[in-house]
Amino acid sequence: MSRHDSDPSCLDRRQFLKYGAGAGAAGLLYSSGLQARPLSTQARIVILGGGAGGMAMANRLSRRLDGARISLVEPREVHHYQPGWTLVASGVWNPDKTMRPNARFVPNGVDWVRQPAAGIDASNRRVELGDGSWLDYDYLIVATGLQLNYQLIDGMTPELVGSHGIGSVYASIEGAARTRDAIDAWIAQGSGKGIFTAAPTPVKCAGAPLKMTFTTLSRLEASGRRDAFQVEFMAPGAALFTQPYINDFVKQRFDDQGVTRRHHYRLSAIDPQAREAEFTFVGPESEFTSHHELREEEFSREGERKVVASYDFIHVVPPMSAPDFVKASDLIAQDGPFRGEWLEVDIHTLQHKRYPEVFGIGDVIGAPINKTAASVKAQAPVVEANLIAQMQGQALSRRHNGYTSCPMITGIGKAMLVEFGYDNDFAFLPSFPFIDPKDESWVAWVMKDRMLQPAYYAVLEGQA
Repeated sequence: MSRHDSDPSCLDRRQFLKYGAGAGAAGLLYSSGLQARPLSTQARIVILGGGAGGMAMANRLSRRLDGARISLVEPREVHHYQPGWTLVASGVWNPDKTMRPNARFVPNGVDWVRQPAAGIDASNRRVELGDGSWLDYDYLIVATGLQLNYQLIDGMTPELVGSHGIGSVYASIEGAARTRDAIDAWIAQGSGKGIFTAAPTPVKCAGAPLKMTFTTLSRLEASGRRDAFQVEFMAPGAALFTQPYINDFVKQRFDDQGVTRRHHYRLSAIDPQAREAEFTFVGPESEFTSHHELREEEFSREGERKVVASYDFIHVVPPMSAPDFVKASDLIAQDGPFRGEWLEVDIHTLQHKRYPEVFGIGDVIGAPINKTAASVKAQAPVVEANLIAQMQGQALSRRHNGYTSCPMITGIGKAMLVEFGYDNDFAFLPSFPFIDPKDESWVAWVMKDRMLQPAYYAVLEGQA
């Protein structure tokens, strides 16, 4: 028996109970220079977005800057703990557990502008608001998060989630709950085919499509009728995950659990009434696998095919990008792999490459990895230090190493704590001496289920 197939050990549990309230909590809630002396300034600072990145920066800067006029542009009254949505969609959490009032996190002295941003005029240092008014700034922090582009899949809308066998954990908290219900209905059916997809673009929480597959497999196995269900995973490229070891692990585990992997398949259309999904296949001919339920529909060019797959349940992952108003601004990347789709920043300093008074944080930035809440935890002290250095005319000395973390759920009750960064082919950057990033464990599951949410709120409050 391999170490990955074994039950989590009692030693793991003893070590976790011994260190969890001490070293473990310290690792999640590390101090990051919050006692630094405040800087006196009358600068106008606008923060776009009140998600994890924007709220963290509002709290940090309200303490570090004395006299600054800080505006937080965020229309939503409710803050969503989105890392919990996979647990909702998997039937583990109640949706209410993921929601808190935004008023709980907005610091005193920060002007909360309860409107959406509609445009950025970078040359004149101003932001257009939803009502057509303008907000001037001396420094701008773009923390808008990203945009879900369901419309790029013909026939697909967020409103379809929960009906016609369609699920999508990304759509909303309501969509996560309806995804849970759609999986329930499929399992109750007693047999059938489920298709799990991934997007051809960077996505927030890149592990979520894999987690949804693994938790659903757990539920199918618990039903006692696993052999009656077909499970397929359609990947738009050759890889399933950025980190090389985890990529290989997931591929092998899918194979071991009877998941049919199909690579170079991009979801391009869906017919809800017929419960059919169209995929565009682009890839090596040797990787095209015919199947009695995959029908070739057309040839659009050499090496590209449109195939249709029937399903009883499908998990849809939409293409993602920066919000449209960011894409329409001069702040969008103008060349390279993020051109036209993501905010242009130096991936280490998080300063805009052409507008030095602009910084980015969170999902909106163009970077090889980094679309997780754990990334925000690592980025926030970098943006704070470098923004203050820029205000003082000093060199930007703080650097982000690309740290990101994914508690990779591999089944209900077990997970792998995957932490890595930019360097050395996305090598592991483990934080906890008692957790092996290459092993599944009950410990990593408990961290995901119970410990990471309080740590997340500490990040929002600028305490971590």
